[in-house]
Amino acid sequence: MNSKIKDESVDFLFHSILALQTLDECYDFFEDLCTVPEIKAMSQRINVAYLLSEKRVYSEIVAKTGASTATVSRVNRSLNYGCDGYDLVFNRLPDEVKPK
Repeated sequence: MNSKIKDESVDFLFHSILALQTLDECYDFFEDLCTVPEIKAMSQRINVAYLLSEKRVYSEIVAKTGASTATVSRVNRSLNYGCDGYDLVFNRLPDEVKPK
C-alpha cells in the first residue's frame, strides 16, 4: 500500500466507491465527483494498462487509445513497479467487459 495517499479522507472515498452497485450508479457518482476530462483520463489510463498487460506494443496502444507515449510509459511504470492494483482488477473482470 502506498503510504503517501493513505488517510481517512481517501479511506472514505474508497469506501464510497465500494458502496456502488451498478454501472449506472458509477456513472452518476463519478459524474458528480469528477470532471469529464478527469473521468476520460482515468478511463484512458486503465485501457492503456490493460493493453500493456496484454503485451500490446506502444504504437498500437497510442493508436487505439489516443494516449501519448508519455502516458503509456507512465502507466507501464505503474504496471512494472506499482502495487499490482491493475493486475488485481484485470484478473477479477469477466472477459466480456475487457477491451478488445
